[in-house]
Amino acid sequence: MRDEEWLATLFHEVWDRKFSDVKKRNNVLVRWKGRWKNKFGHIKRLKNKDTEIVVNSLFKDERVPKEVIELTMAHEIVHYMHGFNSPYEKKFKYPHQGGVVERELRNRGYNELVNLEKSWSKSEWPKILGERNNREGVVRVKQLRSSFRLF
Repeated sequence: MRDEEWLATLFHEVWDRKFSDVKKRNNVLVRWKGRWKNKFGHIKRLKNKDTEIVVNSLFKDERVPKEVIELTMAHEIVHYMHGFNSPYEKKFKYPHQGGVVERELRNRGYNELVNLEKSWSKSEWPKILGERNNREGVVRVKQLRSSFRLF
């Protein structure tokens, strides 16, 4: 079951295995939050100076590959080490400047997972979202000229 404990365990495994050279300069928390269709996670500095890494709650669904969740957390750790929402000095003006996140992930051995995530997010993620919308009774409306049509 993908609960908070499962997520925290995976997070610490990722940090220890791929980011052991990055010192945690504050308390770094990870948790499930949100139900976004276009955002897999984010990093935020809390008022108490902790750093919070959030993974999309929809990823609790077992159809989401564990590797996509791992890559999402690794992506946010890269932001942390680059000084975004962490005690580290900012290395770049913008968090994704010049492809720095993807380059760092590939340099840390995530080449295959980066490719998997890109493919999965185009082919499988829309199916999961569509099924979720159907279960929750979301009705899509498409505008056709001056009238609307349900589909």
